[in-house]
Amino acid sequence: MFFAGLFAIYFTLRSTSPELWEHGSSLLNVPFALINTIILVLSSVTCQMGVFAAENGRPFRSVQGGKKRLGMVEWYWITFALGAVFVSGQVWEYAQLVAEGVSIGTDPYSAAFFLTTGFHALHVTGGLIAFLLTIGRVYAVKKFRQKEETTAIVVSYYWHFVDVVWIALFLVIYFLK
Repeated sequence: MFFAGLFAIYFTLRSTSPELWEHGSSLLNVPFALINTIILVLSSVTCQMGVFAAENGRPFRSVQGGKKRLGMVEWYWITFALGAVFVSGQVWEYAQLVAEGVSIGTDPYSAAFFLTTGFHALHVTGGLIAFLLTIGRVYAVKKFRQKEETTAIVVSYYWHFVDVVWIALFLVIYFLK
């Protein structure tokens, strides 16, 4: 519901202040944001690979049928790295905008941009913490059980949700004209 409210801000701005929308959106680095979005989408793929490994009772890398297969922990480390790159990319984008004189207090469009993407970044950061806790839990237990598998699956639901929200935000913020 919170993100629905943030979407409402964007649609209201677009309908009531089209010139502000046009100016604000022209300052955004769409190619960079697209690459950053692809990184986040790829992190959902690696997250799901981790879930498949967890469901198959493979918490760590193993050899099955002569093939080396990554376990849930390795897939989740890759997911964590991709998520961290995504958040770092957002921070870099903010720094670029601030260097151009655009901040949260510049105008309503900028405020909506920084609030919306900033709250999303906080949610991604929460997901990163959840990955660390999930990985740590697997290292802490003596035997990988259904409890750890369920934790991995629940964390993946959150991560996929955050990913889907970003795709919608990305389309609204960077592509809606």
